Amino acid sequence: MIERTQYLNQLIQFKDTDFIKVITGVRRCGKSVLLQQYRDYLKSTKIKESSIIYINFESFDYQYIRDEVSFHNLLESLLPKNGKFYLLIDEIQFVENWQKVINSVRASFSFDIVITGSNAKMLSGELATFLSGRYVEIPIYPLSFREFLLAKNISEDSRYVDSAYLEYETYGGFPSVVLADESIKDTILSGIFDSIVLNDIAYRANLKDTPVLNNVVRFMADNVGQLINSSKIVNTLKSEHIDSSVHTINRYIELLTNAFLFFQTKQYDLRGKEYLKTNSKYFMVDNGLRRYAVGQRTGNFGNRLENIVYIELLRRGYSIDVGRIQSKEIDFICRRHDEILYVQVTYQMPENTHESDNLLLIPDNFKKIIITGRYSDTKEISGIPILYIVDWLLQD
Repeated sequence: MIERTQYLNQLIQFKDTDFIKVITGVRRCGKSVLLQQYRDYLKSTKIKESSIIYINFESFDYQYIRDEVSFHNLLESLLPKNGKFYLLIDEIQFVENWQKVINSVRASFSFDIVITGSNAKMLSGELATFLSGRYVEIPIYPLSFREFLLAKNISEDSRYVDSAYLEYETYGGFPSVVLADESIKDTILSGIFDSIVLNDIAYRANLKDTPVLNNVVRFMADNVGQLINSSKIVNTLKSEHIDSSVHTINRYIELLTNAFLFFQTKQYDLRGKEYLKTNSKYFMVDNGLRRYAVGQRTGNFGNRLENIVYIELLRRGYSIDVGRIQSKEIDFICRRHDEILYVQVTYQMPENTHESDNLLLIPDNFKKIIITGRYSDTKEISGIPILYIVDWLLQD
């Protein structure tokens, strides 16, 4: 079991508060393990096992619990009448109207509540008003490169770090993939892909045309970091003799982002201080899954690098936009509290100063960096640090 210290510490920070802790993230990224690790932590603090109620809605025992009435009846049979207790619930999105029940538990009992879910829609819409201001979301992602090295028992100053990065870049950070022999990594990725696309998306949304959905995933995976829109996807599919519509593609993209498989990033005009109502960029949650989706093809090194940087920035708590200034593009505008960070990503530093010139157009003094996929002897240009991807991934 790989300990997710970063996320576990966040849970511990909010322990015994009125906030409902909501762990969100793509299927198989480690939410269930994190919930178990929190349960182990509680036991280590001398909390009695009888004071911890754990429910996994994917398990056989709870397959019949799918609405608020059956959920309420289940909890009524399990909940104590007094004392402090801990309620841990895995994959709660399977229960319709679960927010009503959880909010009533929060209001009626002395409980520390932690839940997990694999769909962003679980915290949106009218029902979310029941929890408004009463929950804290803890997004979780596949393993970071630092976690990958820990899982592999490789020291950060080891001479094997660069080769470890190549494996990480190829197969990604899903824990079950990281811990598996190389001969079966692609088989495991195939299973993860099917569980997300076919089960979490197609089956639960009652989609009949899964070949079109698979083609949309393949197109978006092959174009991570590129500006795209639904019309472009429709035209591409049409050139492959696959009929679809903008309405259908919009729905599929919404389903894919709700399942945390892709993340949308909008363009922001730094001069006009407004979002552009044009194309967006989409990034995939894991490079190994991206590679599987495009048929294990190599190449496209720049976009693959940009995808790793994007997910790592999310992991570090930034909200991210694509920047526009004087028709030039800034790869990432990253905001976190009062901090702004501008990031350019390039696989290899060009002989010209194109990457730094774009950053120098920005008329403020917030930090600017360039991240490269190949090591460069040049450490900075015009005061802008140039960071090798491996070194940047291992920074605190």
